Amino acid sequence: MANMNPPPSRSGSAPVMHRIPCVLMRGGSSKGLYFLASDLPWHTAERDRVLLAAMGSPDLRQIDGLGGGDDQTSKVMIVAPSWRPGIDIDYLFAQVSVGRDLVDITPTSGNMLSAVAPFAIERGLVEAHDPVTVVRILDLNTGKVFEAEVQTPAGRVNYQGDYELDGVPGTAAPILLRFLDPAGGKTGRMLPTGHPVDVIDGVRLSCVDFANPVVMMSAVDLAKSGQETKQELDADRAFLDRVEQLRWKAAAAMGMGDVAGSVLPKVVMLAPPRNNGTLSSRYLAPTSCHATHALTGAACVLAACNVARQTASCCGVASSGGGASAAE
Repeated sequence: MANMNPPPSRSGSAPVMHRIPCVLMRGGSSKGLYFLASDLPWHTAERDRVLLAAMGSPDLRQIDGLGGGDDQTSKVMIVAPSWRPGIDIDYLFAQVSVGRDLVDITPTSGNMLSAVAPFAIERGLVEAHDPVTVVRILDLNTGKVFEAEVQTPAGRVNYQGDYELDGVPGTAAPILLRFLDPAGGKTGRMLPTGHPVDVIDGVRLSCVDFANPVVMMSAVDLAKSGQETKQELDADRAFLDRVEQLRWKAAAAMGMGDVAGSVLPKVVMLAPPRNNGTLSSRYLAPTSCHATHALTGAACVLAACNVARQTASCCGVASSGGGASAAE
């Protein structure tokens, strides 16, 4: 439940508590709250107050809310039936800041997207079919359409299965996502600068907009191996500050303006592979390394390796053009 406490009335009576239903769900390697749009205030500022209260922000522990003190567990999906032909569901993703009084709707989340269809089915927005239900979903953050394929034997969502996802304990039923024309969602172009490779402050990088806008850099150009732990990267403030400066300048080259207060574009640091992979990729937020790789970031790395071979090679990773995978 989310509690929104307005100021006391002039009569001195106690604030009114409003009950707002929501569902706490894991989507991929993220976790957050799923709301029906009809249950939230229509006014943006009032809605954001509700979301901040629900998560317990701003507070690094989010002790008064359902957030987990981490960006990957402080996420919200706002879901509604769609009036658009051929679309079942609309959703708006909101990243609720842990430590700041801020709700950001500029990014999108591929991990949280994976739970939109089960939520919609459970709340009666989409009719389930036996044995599989396909839900067409519009992302209001980017204007892009996705398809989600959910196991629904006997018309009920199946959550149990043997599918393993790196970064998540245990197993569960898989949900298949199809990204339909995800290029250029924020900038209008897959290669927003017009080049597969740019050089900023002596560092080779690639700016790619696919599912989410991402700036790709080579670990070696940043004096890293690409195999460091999250803790090691987070402790290197000089490294993070340098990456943030490069991100700002790359965003300007992408036509995104001043992004000092935004989480987009994201950054990935690419390196040669380990564990029989094609390459290694570390996913970075503006102030830290993500504990797991974002689905949208992985899709962007994959697209870059397949569509623009120079993009991968600029980061010190040879791509055959036939496929790639993003690892931790």
